[in-house]
Amino acid sequence: MDLVVPPTEIVPPSGLRRRLGLPLLVLYGTGVTVGAGIYVLIGAVAGHAGSYSSWAFALAAFVMAFTAASYAELATRYPVSAGEAAYVRAAFKSRLLSTAVGALRLATGIIAAAAVTLGGAGYIRQLIDLPTPLIAMAIVVALGVVASWGILESVMLAGVLTLIETGGLLWIVVSAISSGVSFAPALLTPPPLELGALSGITFAGLLAFFAFVGFEDLANVVEEAKNPQRNIPRAMALTLLITSVLYVLIAAIAVSAVPPAVLSASPAPLSLVFNAVAGISPATFSTIAVVSTLNTVLAQMTMTARVVYGMAEQGDLPRIAGRIHPRTGTPLIATGLVMLAVAVLALAFPLERLAEGTSLVTLTIFAIVNLCLLRIRIRHIGAEAAHVRVPLWIPALGLITCVLMIISAFFAP
Repeated sequence: MDLVVPPTEIVPPSGLRRRLGLPLLVLYGTGVTVGAGIYVLIGAVAGHAGSYSSWAFALAAFVMAFTAASYAELATRYPVSAGEAAYVRAAFKSRLLSTAVGALRLATGIIAAAAVTLGGAGYIRQLIDLPTPLIAMAIVVALGVVASWGILESVMLAGVLTLIETGGLLWIVVSAISSGVSFAPALLTPPPLELGALSGITFAGLLAFFAFVGFEDLANVVEEAKNPQRNIPRAMALTLLITSVLYVLIAAIAVSAVPPAVLSASPAPLSLVFNAVAGISPATFSTIAVVSTLNTVLAQMTMTARVVYGMAEQGDLPRIAGRIHPRTGTPLIATGLVMLAVAVLALAFPLERLAEGTSLVTLTIFAIVNLCLLRIRIRHIGAEAAHVRVPLWIPALGLITCVLMIISAFFAP
């Protein structure tokens, strides 16, 4: 990537505070991504891809890589909250289209948070016998309060939780190696060139795509990042690399240690894997999984509230929705609206439907983001700030791969 500096650097003023350096950005991105993915969806992916689950995660990572590079350029070209809406406005000069994409981004964050809330409730029920709706409501309210407290406080808490959740995954990897679990075949054996197997892997890849939702959240905290032109692209790249390696390894271990059919039927699938490879009570790992999923819900709610703020600043939503509280430095009204929407969806829909819906909406947004960068570059539209520059073939491939993944959903088994 090259760094391009425009003749005049214009960055819009912000009521938000720049308090996030590279380590916290990486912890934020990794935390929201890991918690949304492997802890919640390994069972659903295994149910469709079976012993080839690691290939489904690798497929999702491959598709994500092109879009991540496009985001890196656009987030530094236009370093504002509600990034996707700003990219569309810059590319197409259409307020209506910008508002529509911003609304899709809001929907993605809310649906994803609802899905992970249900995943977290599944693990909590392994520890406390309470109704799932009650647990889900408690999760949303508690994390909404934290998200309202302050961005530094929210991200620092998310950083601590990220260390715990990644530690849990590394514990599984080390335990699998030390206990002699043979996961190399699941990792290295290519799938057969058969329609049934490939369609299962492709649909599982669509679900696994949900597991990578998170890196793009970094674009929506860009106004709170220190030196965003340098740190945001690096944080995106590191987030994608860390999560891809962890996902592929854990998926191979999971289907090698526990039959895929058993994984797909469990509300706490990684607890079964942990018990199989470490010989320790599943309740121990359920505690780590709870931490992981709560981290993701917190990060998603924090990000989505920033999208509401950014859209309000651009005039796409009522200005009151973007009001910043002078004491906390956070958009309290926006956070409250997000809490309400997450709670409603978590109570109304099952986990796999929410995950599939998140993946399809996210792929649609990613396709639009890649199209925006293509249009901006081809039409030589100026930038607002110093920015990285990626080869033009990257957004082109990003657009093509996203569209192919969307089409594949309609031919799923």
